[in-house]
Amino acid sequence: MKKFNIHIFQRKRAGLNIGYLTLVVLLGISSVFMMNSCTKDEPVNITMGEPVAISTSADNVVLSQKNDANVAVSVNWTTGSNQGTGSSISYTLDIDQDGNGFANAKSYNMGKAVYKRDFTVAELNDLLLNYWGIQPGTAISLEARITAKIANENVPDDVTEPIKFTVTPYEPVSSTLYLIGDASPNGWDANNAIEMTPDENDPTTFTYQGTLKAGNLKFITTLGSFLPSYQKGKDDNTLVYRTDDTQPDDQFTIAEDGIYIVKLNLVDLTISITKQPGPPYDKLYLVGDATPNGWDIANATPMVQNPDNLFQFTYDGVLTPGEFKIPVNTNTDWNQDMYMRDPSDSTKIYLHNGGDPDDNKWTIYNENQYHVMVDLKKMTITIEPLKLYIVGSATSIGWDITNAIELTQDPNNWYIFTFQGDLGEGEFKFPVNRNSDWGQDMYMMDPNDPTKMYRHIGGDPDDSKWTISAADAGTYTLTLNIQDLTIDIQKQ
Repeated sequence: MKKFNIHIFQRKRAGLNIGYLTLVVLLGISSVFMMNSCTKDEPVNITMGEPVAISTSADNVVLSQKNDANVAVSVNWTTGSNQGTGSSISYTLDIDQDGNGFANAKSYNMGKAVYKRDFTVAELNDLLLNYWGIQPGTAISLEARITAKIANENVPDDVTEPIKFTVTPYEPVSSTLYLIGDASPNGWDANNAIEMTPDENDPTTFTYQGTLKAGNLKFITTLGSFLPSYQKGKDDNTLVYRTDDTQPDDQFTIAEDGIYIVKLNLVDLTISITKQPGPPYDKLYLVGDATPNGWDIANATPMVQNPDNLFQFTYDGVLTPGEFKIPVNTNTDWNQDMYMRDPSDSTKIYLHNGGDPDDNKWTIYNENQYHVMVDLKKMTITIEPLKLYIVGSATSIGWDITNAIELTQDPNNWYIFTFQGDLGEGEFKFPVNRNSDWGQDMYMMDPNDPTKMYRHIGGDPDDSKWTISAADAGTYTLTLNIQDLTIDIQKQ
């Protein structure tokens, strides 16, 4: 160690001990020299960090399709070390069957700054069945390792020791299910079977809610194919999986028409069929001077019951200025129950008891074609006059149906509608509302005569439109007659 001689000079000035200050400064300087002298030959220790390490969130996993979307196992790893080089580290995860030496590994390039890989139940089950060919229900030992690659050619890769965990896969059940039978609204047509709705939290559970008729039913997994199917098991709450025509074809029986909730679980092989409360009446009518047959109740105009919702009844047709109410039958004594207008809210209905003096009717002020819908569950009524709109690439709003252009209805002839405006190159048709689901009725071009049209029923596949060529673009007047189903197209 080097030695320093410190000379202390004493001088007093204005009460300040100059010698003392000099000593402090010199001692500070000397300590710096002494520290440098003492440590200049000692080695510097730099922490390199621990090698990369791997772990899993579980040691033994039994997979279940009910939990398809859940995480089955997570593989985690530490950052590892770049050996003090400051270079970035990227990671590769390998998983293989235990004892295979990673010869048939599934590899995942995880990139940089990622320290975890989650495997869902569905993903891991698919790997076991379709990548490694493991039999469902067989517990298999897997091993995983992490390779940490340092972006420096002078530093070798760091590879963990394999970590093991056990997984048992399942045999997947169908992801689709359809209801079929003479109890079904669509009958025994396998190409038109009713699709059931899978549970968003459990894909092995399916539900149908709607009308069923008295008859039999069962369930198929594929449209157009009667096999495989799910049949009635030992009782009304049990399913059997059928894969061959030689197996029993036992079916579930529906005793009476009604609204039902049908719920199945294909893993538990369970089923419940529950009849829901139905509407108090299965027939409704319109009567009144606003209706086609006036006050002739024996010939009152029937409403149509919605087969998919028995509480709903509709009428689509012409109503003229006048009044109407809704009897539940056509008895001429006028003492039957009727649905009438709620005096405080014309969009609501109440049940008039036959013989009571109240007589609240709805009033129609303008002749038009109307859509009338009564809902006996909600106790509501909608009365919507017909409107027409134009939509299409030939129009200024294109195919934006929510902004479809409304046509002008003739105030003296309700069935005449007119459009005046520019039409460019493209197509057009006439929806009856602006609903964005495109499931509404529309007036479309008769494929055999562009001066005629027909009413397309919402949901049907036909899509016959009028076309304007580039050469014919311009200002047009379109006049539609929905009684005669004609259209007059005049370029200005």
